[in-house]
Amino acid sequence: MATIQKSVRQSVSLPARLAQRVQTLAKNRKTSTNRVLVELIETGIESKETEKSRFFELADRLSATSDPAERKRIKETLVRMTFGE
Repeated sequence: MATIQKSVRQSVSLPARLAQRVQTLAKNRKTSTNRVLVELIETGIESKETEKSRFFELADRLSATSDPAERKRIKETLVRMTFGE
């Protein structure tokens, strides 16, 4: 038997340009702006979780490797992930 997830109503203020982009996406997909917002939020959360997992995977590899070149490469990647390009 499928479980029903309860929806929670939230009020969010969007900058006008962003709201227009969301409305355009909804129109192009022939769906509601609410559905587009939910999909964008879900995608964003999944992306952050993937990024976090990758960060910890690299940190584990950094502590496990003894190769100086590999350590340097991993450190540079971790710095870019933390502070940007």
